[in-house]
Amino acid sequence: MNDPLTGPLTKPADVVDRDREWALLADFLADPSPAMRLGIVSGRRRHGKSYLLQALSEAVGGLYVTAIREEGRLPALQRFSEAIAAHAGLRAGALRLADWRDVLTNAFDVVARRARVPLLVIDELPYLLQHSPELPGLIQHLYDSHQRGTGGVGARLILCGSAMSVMHELLSGTKPLRGRAVVDLRLGAFDYRASRSFWDIEDPGTALRVHAVLGGAPGYRPVAGRPAPDAGFDRWLTSTVLDPGRAVYSRTETEYLLREDPRITQHTLYYDVLTAIANGASTPSKVGSALGRQRNTVTHPLDVLESTGYVRREQDILRPRHPVISLADPVIRFNQLITLPQAVAVEQGFAEQVWQTSAPTFNSKILGPHFEDLARDWTRRHAHAVPGPVGTTEVPDPAARTKHEVDVVALAPGERPQSARARIALLGEAKATATRRGVGDLQRLERIRTLLTEQGYQTTGTTLALFSLYGFHPDVQRLAARRDDVLLVDLATLYDITNG
Repeated sequence: MNDPLTGPLTKPADVVDRDREWALLADFLADPSPAMRLGIVSGRRRHGKSYLLQALSEAVGGLYVTAIREEGRLPALQRFSEAIAAHAGLRAGALRLADWRDVLTNAFDVVARRARVPLLVIDELPYLLQHSPELPGLIQHLYDSHQRGTGGVGARLILCGSAMSVMHELLSGTKPLRGRAVVDLRLGAFDYRASRSFWDIEDPGTALRVHAVLGGAPGYRPVAGRPAPDAGFDRWLTSTVLDPGRAVYSRTETEYLLREDPRITQHTLYYDVLTAIANGASTPSKVGSALGRQRNTVTHPLDVLESTGYVRREQDILRPRHPVISLADPVIRFNQLITLPQAVAVEQGFAEQVWQTSAPTFNSKILGPHFEDLARDWTRRHAHAVPGPVGTTEVPDPAARTKHEVDVVALAPGERPQSARARIALLGEAKATATRRGVGDLQRLERIRTLLTEQGYQTTGTTLALFSLYGFHPDVQRLAARRDDVLLVDLATLYDITNG
């Protein structure tokens, strides 16, 4: 019989960041109810789901078992039986369970007797569902029969997987497990600040560039090896990401990631869609045109890629317009723009030359958009005590017969996107170009603020923010020191680095 946790479950020191996620899972385990409880954890491969759940299981003496892609039904049953026997302290081969009902029942019995909390974690569940689709129904039956548990803490079951569509469908519609999960945790990548800490990078400019290439997925660091990024970004890149002998070399990474979703069968089409977006196709029509296809033939692939988190559609935060499509995953973006087009030369040993010729593409199509993303992220998290909606917009300027693209727009807390007369808290411009920002950049934001005021938006108290990768001219620094409506954000501010 298990007793409830009597105090907070301490997060192990080797689990970086993830404070919120750990607290959520610890609270899930601390529930003293004698009834069974179910949790769902999903997330893209390399985001650290398995590492987190193994640490959680070890902390309470639970049983963690992971499925294997290539394994059939009978080998899976045998391996799960052996894991249960080992957890029970039985000799190898002592347990031979014939079906999944027996596996689940015996696993719950063992963790109820031996664990601090009766926790069972089944990782990569979608692999099991390929040959054992009855599992959700069996879990539903056990869940329902365990709701009138008596004495002790009921079984705690966590199901985890990287196939996002499969995991999300577990709780949808008329599926057996709908309405039964207490936790539905979607584990994302580290944010840019946590990534810098995780990679132990001193220089913020280097941290930004590494994040622009690999994003915040922690699973890439162990396979990157040496040299460390602080030894020089160019040297690090050509010795790791552009070295065919390294596991982090990403020529096949896109295929590896796409393979996780069973809905993706036409890999060539999905590759082409991703490449078109990486090269600037920002609407379904433009994607179709880039591929020589009709718009309706790319609608479904775009929907699938959006649901998996590889593509995002961003609405104009002020006006109803067609959403802008972009790549959400830095690894895929770098793969489609740099690695794949130059793969032959890289694999023949010309990584340094390839990187030199690819620098303009990296700066304009990768680093620049990524810096804008981080500027919006900083605005959401750190610009105001209570964040409002943050996005981008396009402001018409009839007198000049032009339109102004605004990189960062933050609405006041409580405002809804695309609302007439919305209160605008911040207007920002983010530039990763190798020049410092000056008064001219501030004057452009002042013009945009005036236009928005004339168009009926509430701009009293709107902050004008300049985000710069290379700092600011003294003239705009002097202005910012005298005005409370001007905000200058450099790399040190973006990464919360205190000088001195």
